[in-house]
Amino acid sequence: FLPTPVAEYAFSRELHHPTLQTLLIGGDRLRHFNRDPGFAVVNNYGPTETTVVASSGRMQPGKVLHIGKPVTHARLYVLDSRGEPVPLGVPGELYIGGAGVARGYLNREDLTAERFLDDPFSDRSGARMYRSGDLVRWLSDGTLEYLGRNDDQVKIRGVRIEPGEIEQHLAQCPGVGEAVVTTQRLDDGTLRLVGYFTRRDASLDSAALRAHLLGQLPEYMVPAVFVGLDALPLTQNGKVDRKALPAPDLAALANLAYQAPSTALEERLADLWAEVLEVGK
Repeated sequence: FLPTPVAEYAFSRELHHPTLQTLLIGGDRLRHFNRDPGFAVVNNYGPTETTVVASSGRMQPGKVLHIGKPVTHARLYVLDSRGEPVPLGVPGELYIGGAGVARGYLNREDLTAERFLDDPFSDRSGARMYRSGDLVRWLSDGTLEYLGRNDDQVKIRGVRIEPGEIEQHLAQCPGVGEAVVTTQRLDDGTLRLVGYFTRRDASLDSAALRAHLLGQLPEYMVPAVFVGLDALPLTQNGKVDRKALPAPDLAALANLAYQAPSTALEERLADLWAEVLEVGK
């Protein structure tokens, strides 16, 4: 089993242990940690390719759900598409160097060449680094915030978005238990964000969620529709089963807050912007 989903289950039901002092979690993304469970929670991150743990850090309830700082044997780099380090707070792909980097994949020379690269930032001869495919950003305290997988990025209104970042803010909304953000494509090709959540507060509605997110994120990162669930569907490994999430109301998605152009000039401008932003209308 994966420790993080099991821990989140305990957190969501406010389960306590009288003698537990420290809980180490890992194996999946931490999506919800708003209340002090009465013991220290240490989040560990690292793929198998770098000998499991590359970063670690203690979590604080209600704060950023980071993946900690580099452990002693690891070197972590946040790089852009050109392989250059990004500034503080700017998202980039995580590369991992250090003593824990594996030799490669057995009988998979092509994949090894793609993921295991020479480390240009190390002064050690023959040093290599692993391209994780994970999106992160450095925080001011030296920890890393995990944003999601590189291949999970979506383009909404011409802007690339990490749904995982929206999930974190949605999960921190008062009254929300757990949260997942996905996309739904309409018949006209337009891509819309959909927010799924479980309730702690039975009176919680979509208007409250939208208002909370608008105070934290730009409008284009706020889901077009929210779907409340009794529980999020899980795979056998305890991870959220995104394929099993119920489909949202497509009619509500298509008609949300749309005001058609009223003049020929507005219609022409709308067509131009729709083409630039790659949306249907």
